[in-house]
Order: sequence, then structure tokens, then C-alpha cells
Amino acid sequence: MNNCPNVSSEKEFFIVAFSMSSVGQLELFFGVLVIYLTAVIGNLIIIFLVCLVPKLHTPMYFFLCNLAIFDVASTSTSIPKLLTITLTQDHWISFSCCMTQMFFFILFANGEICMLTAMAYDRYVAVCKPLQYHTIMRKNVYLVMAASAWIISILNSLLHTTLTSILQFCNSHDINNFFCDLNTVIALSSTDITGRKILMFCEVILISLGQFLLIIISYIFIFSAIWKIRSSSGRMKAFSSCTSHLITVILLYGPIIILYIKPETEDSKEQDKLLSLMYLVVVPMLNPLVYSLRNKDVLGAFLTLVK
Repeated sequence: MNNCPNVSSEKEFFIVAFSMSSVGQLELFFGVLVIYLTAVIGNLIIIFLVCLVPKLHTPMYFFLCNLAIFDVASTSTSIPKLLTITLTQDHWISFSCCMTQMFFFILFANGEICMLTAMAYDRYVAVCKPLQYHTIMRKNVYLVMAASAWIISILNSLLHTTLTSILQFCNSHDINNFFCDLNTVIALSSTDITGRKILMFCEVILISLGQFLLIIISYIFIFSAIWKIRSSSGRMKAFSSCTSHLITVILLYGPIIILYIKPETEDSKEQDKLLSLMYLVVVPMLNPLVYSLRNKDVLGAFLTLVK
């Protein structure tokens, strides 16, 4: 019988974060702070534009608004704690705060993936079935799609957080990351986690890889439809309507794919942290820029409001 107390009785985890000099910590603090504020402000602008400008009240921009909400929320679950650690050197986080951070991180990360899949379907209908677009993408349809993304993300996050919260942690409470990442936390457990690893593998296949394949399939049909357009101007117009979403998909999935396919060694931990940092703060900063610079409607709406 295992007499090891549950971590909840130990109260705290120690977040290792980044190992560097005091000067490096200060540089990290200001660098991450600038990028974080840029990401939050940029995505809030997207949210306000979609809500306030009637021209943007379409399915594509409705999904974009939800993506911006997920971006703001996902980066805000972990980056403020990282900034606190680098500034105060207080690496401790309570068990309840760690589980809360994990819950919201999984929720918003899954939500981003689901929303990108919904946006891919929207682009598929717009390019491949343009005459039926308004019939297919009715208001109740895209509202259900967005609600489904939120519900799936909440349930999946609740499942993983609940299963993690009942684990026992006897060997170590040092989280070798800058936030309470699910993989890093369960790796510390003294409980047999074989079942949880199987569950996580199935979850990655069904949610992450499955939806990535749906996006790929959507773009196979989209590129096929674009190729059949006879005029070069028509092809460019159809392709330009998808480029912002396609760039966003590459920005989001790029770090995730590298993080999962690269061999895991002790020396790669710092690289993993940098990739996670890119996913959590750099990508949310770039998404509003991609949609504002590549999309005339968003840029026009912004210029209209500021005049």
C-alpha cells in the first residue's frame, strides 16, 4: 500500500522556469512583457473590431473573434506567472493554482485548434461552394460550431485536470517548465501513469492530429477548386481569401509539431521551453498582424474606427 501523501497536502510546486543570470532574467522579463502586451492589445483590437463593425459580422470574422479570445486567454494563463517569477524569483505555485492554470491552458489550447478547424471549413465552403455559402453557413450553424469548440475544450480540460489532481507526487515537486504543463506535471508523479499516457495519446490523435488532418483535407479541396479557376485574377482572389488562415495554421501547428516529433532528452528541456514560449506568446502576437496586414476588411475597419 502506497502511503505517500497526495500533493495537495504538500501545497506547492516549484516552477523551474529559465536558468539564466540576473541580467538575462531582466532581459527575459522585458522581452516577454513587450511581446505579451502586444499580443493582448492586438487580439483585443480584433475582438472589438469584429463586435463593433457591422461589415465584419460574418462567419469568418466570428470565428476570428473567438480565436482572438482563445489567444488572449491562453497567453494570459501562463505568461503573468512567468513574469512574476523572473521579476521576484518566487518560483512557488500552490497546488490549486497549478491545477487551475493547467485547466485553463488545456481549455484554450484545445479551443484554438477547434476554432482553426471551423475556420478551415468556412474557407472550404467559401471557395468550393460559393453560391451555397450563405445557405450552408447560416447563423445557427456557425454558432453551433463555435459552441461545440468551447464545450469539447472544457470537457477535455476538465477530464485531464481531474485525473491529474488525484495523482500522488512523492519524488519531486520541481516542474521543469515555466508553467504547469500537463506532460511535465504528470511526469513527476509517483503513481502509475500508464493509463493517463494512453489517454493523452488518444486525445492527441483525436483532437490535435484529427483536426489537423481535417484542415489538410479542406485545403486539398480548396487548392483543387482554385486550380480549376480559369482566370489568374480569380485564382489570386480565391487564394488570398485563405492565406491569413493558412499562415495562422502554420504558426500554431509549427511549434507544436516540432515539440512532439523532436527526440526528448535532458538537454532538450530548454529548447522545449522556448518552443512553448513561442507557442504561448509569439504566435498570439503574430495572429492579429497576419489578419490585419493580409486582410483589407480588417485593416479598413480599423482605419474607419480610428478616423
